[in-house]
Amino acid sequence: MTEHGHGTQRADDSEPLDQFSDCHAGIMRQLQSLGELPALAEAAARARRSAEATLRFFDDVIYEHHAQEEQELFPAVLASAVAGEEHDRVRGIVEQLTREHREVEATWAKLAPALKAIAKGRDASFDAAAIEALVQRYRAHAAFEESEFLPLSETILGRDSQHKAALGLSLHMRHAVPDALARFPARI
Repeated sequence: MTEHGHGTQRADDSEPLDQFSDCHAGIMRQLQSLGELPALAEAAARARRSAEATLRFFDDVIYEHHAQEEQELFPAVLASAVAGEEHDRVRGIVEQLTREHREVEATWAKLAPALKAIAKGRDASFDAAAIEALVQRYRAHAAFEESEFLPLSETILGRDSQHKAALGLSLHMRHAVPDALARFPARI
């Protein structure tokens, strides 16, 4: 008698069927991945757009902001500060803020190549800890500037309305001249 009570020896009948079942499981896993593809493609597109916008923002806004502070605001406040303790305090803050600008820019320089690759749709690995450090560093920098330096600047520059007006004019000219050159390059 055979193992199944029939007159013939049974081969392992489940093995060929298991192969079909295993194949179906593999197909289902791949179809699951296919089903996730639209969301992944949208996330990749968002990553590209975010990287492009961040690159432009650093080039067009952050560097320009640092330059305006260092070439216009900081010198104006230093020049208007009362000699002695106030001037020393302003100089210390200006040195700190300028140092922080260089630190942010150095960190950005290390991160930018990966963002450029992402913006072009290429795979890139980036240092998530460095990005988080940059974000936290800039938040702290801006918070200090907003809570300490800008109120102090307002007090110092507010003593003489002409100092504040001169700063405003200087900032305006910083933008007006390049805008005019861009609009009328052959005429100027």
